[in-house]
Amino acid sequence: YRAFGALVLAYLLGAVPIGFILVMLRTGQDIRQIQSGRTGGTNAMRAAGFWTGLATALLDVLKGYFAVETAKVFLPESYLIWALAAVMAIIGHNYSIYMINVRDGKLHLGGGAGGAVVLGSALGLWPPSLLILLPVGLFLFYFVGYASVVTLSFGFMSLAVFAWRAITMGEPGQFALFGLLATLLLVYALRPNLKALRNGTERLHGFRARGVKKVEEK
Repeated sequence: YRAFGALVLAYLLGAVPIGFILVMLRTGQDIRQIQSGRTGGTNAMRAAGFWTGLATALLDVLKGYFAVETAKVFLPESYLIWALAAVMAIIGHNYSIYMINVRDGKLHLGGGAGGAVVLGSALGLWPPSLLILLPVGLFLFYFVGYASVVTLSFGFMSLAVFAWRAITMGEPGQFALFGLLATLLLVYALRPNLKALRNGTERLHGFRARGVKKVEEK
């Protein structure tokens, strides 16, 4: 029962639509009707500006972190439940029960792509992971310029870090399982972005976006 409760709470915590709430409070708009329709930090930034996007991203990170911390309280010695709670937080964020809507006569669960929640979950599982994942993510955002690549990097880097620690240091292999499942969830959520990347139509950010803007202005 404790394991089930921890996983349900992790899902419900991850499902809190921070971006939807902040954008609605800031502008009165429904973030689902803007650009990608996702509730994460990138789309919140498009909908309501930099600070709203940043606040959304930070609070989404905290969702992942506290999902893991809650699981630790429920089952202090169960690495598997900690890892699964992290995965459930991502699922909640991407497919939020609070964001049910009807499109084309079918029920859909709205949400984000999950990158910030992956970052927060990795932080909860092993705090120093933040010192690896965040700098890599910021570098990719500024110099590569694709938010989807940054999001995917959190999954791949989590998998690499936790797998390396499991192989070389005997750390919990369950955390590597989290990295694998997180990466699969991110890839699935970002299918439209990956298609746009292949087509060369993905939106640019950071240094490269500034370069493109300067070229267009000349």
